[in-house]
Amino acid sequence: MLARVGAMCTVELQKLRHDRTELYTRAIQPALWLLIFGETFTRIHAIPTGGIPYLDYLAPGIIAQSAMFIAIFYGIMIIWERDSGVLTKLLVTPTPRAALVTGKAFAAGVKSVIQALVVVVIAAVLGVSLTWNPLRLLGVAVIVVLGSAFFSCLSMTIAGIVLTRDRLMGIGQAITMPLFFGSNALYPVAVMPGWLQAISKANPLSYEVDALRGLLLGIHAHLGLDFGVLAFSAALGVTAASLLLGRLAK
Repeated sequence: MLARVGAMCTVELQKLRHDRTELYTRAIQPALWLLIFGETFTRIHAIPTGGIPYLDYLAPGIIAQSAMFIAIFYGIMIIWERDSGVLTKLLVTPTPRAALVTGKAFAAGVKSVIQALVVVVIAAVLGVSLTWNPLRLLGVAVIVVLGSAFFSCLSMTIAGIVLTRDRLMGIGQAITMPLFFGSNALYPVAVMPGWLQAISKANPLSYEVDALRGLLLGIHAHLGLDFGVLAFSAALGVTAASLLLGRLAK
């Protein structure tokens, strides 16, 4: 099972080796968030951040956001493989569906880690006080992979329901910003209205951001809870996507 997951992950990453344009273009949006939004709100002191500069507070949230934006449209790739006949060929091999989904999910996670490194470098250039402890950076990579695995599986699950790229694109665009603004990426949960606090507590992105802030900035975080929620969410996502994968091949 692990060998098959690794093989699927390797296949997905080979696509990135042949075309790195995606990495370059996706670096533009997080850079703009940090340069424009972060620098502006650092000056006006509009959001309480517990005494740390807002740009420092924002950087982990932008890492999580950029990783989610990579993963949330991963279902489009599944539909493209269905249309080109690749998915049907994969499903008739002895490889379990869970291995196919897990391989793609963790490939999305590796892509997101590369994207996170880009954001970390941009943040460091802007003067954000991030840790360079190797163990903490390893923890950051694990958290980003788990978060991306969940969101890519969410996308593949939706793909198994809607079955077309146009519908998936519309739903993906409809849920990305609510997931982002309904998390603690931009502001503390304490300043949210009650109904949004409830949404934030059910949003896996909030736990990813909380863990990243704890690891990168050394501020108080619930790392055990964050890791547990993300691991459970990723496992649930793999299960749901695996169950619906067969619908795409029909």
